[in-house]
Amino acid sequence: MNKYYVYGVNFKDNGKVYNFKSTIKCPINVTVITNTEKGEQFGKVVTEIDNKNIKNIDELKDIIRISTKSDYEQYLKNLKDAENALKECREIVKELDLDMKIINASFTFDRKQLIFNFLADERIDFRELAKKLASIHRTRIELRQIGARDKAREIGGLGSCGQKICCANFLNHIDSVSMNMAKNQSLALNPSKINGLCGRLLCCLTYEDGEYLKCSEGMPEIGEHVETEKGKGQVISKDILNRSYKVLVNNEKIEVSLGECNGCSK
Repeated sequence: MNKYYVYGVNFKDNGKVYNFKSTIKCPINVTVITNTEKGEQFGKVVTEIDNKNIKNIDELKDIIRISTKSDYEQYLKNLKDAENALKECREIVKELDLDMKIINASFTFDRKQLIFNFLADERIDFRELAKKLASIHRTRIELRQIGARDKAREIGGLGSCGQKICCANFLNHIDSVSMNMAKNQSLALNPSKINGLCGRLLCCLTYEDGEYLKCSEGMPEIGEHVETEKGKGQVISKDILNRSYKVLVNNEKIEVSLGECNGCSK
């Protein structure tokens, strides 16, 4: 049985890190050729991972080899050719009058595939575009329609927390995010506060939503009239995680605490 090392590899600076297995020891920051679902790719080892924490190592894709000087030259050529392909594609899109915005282009390292990501409000018939691109570049063409969240993942950036945005950092799957999650957490429904760089609701709203739902069980809504030991009043604020709320009774603010709920990780 082979002994595998596991490394985190990214394919662009500050890009998402993917796990690969290797039968050879790879220094941190060394560039490598990897096998991916889309073909061979040129990447950089950014971290070594304890394989004891990785389940199903055999299912990980392989690091084929540490890159050579000629590999690096091929990588630079691919970048330059992809940049030219992007310009050509945008010109053809304009000629065909297609309502789509081409975001970027990239060759796989082995140049068996040329991938274009694009934004569009509706489904686009890009068959003629793909045909023209294939005749120019003589390789398989993939045109991927992406959403605003995917665009943010591709471009990257820093969120309001000061960290790299989650989708470009560690999220392998982007869950659906709803306005109800912001309401559950009593957040001000101000787009500048609850929207991310992509213009959509923050992905991190999903992280604590279940906790807020548990802790809010049995709590009244703001504006609701409730009975207290000092009489009936109106709920004017609440602290969900501490399971307490304030009630205005005869111009006096009364704080009511419900205690911890079962299942809350406080």
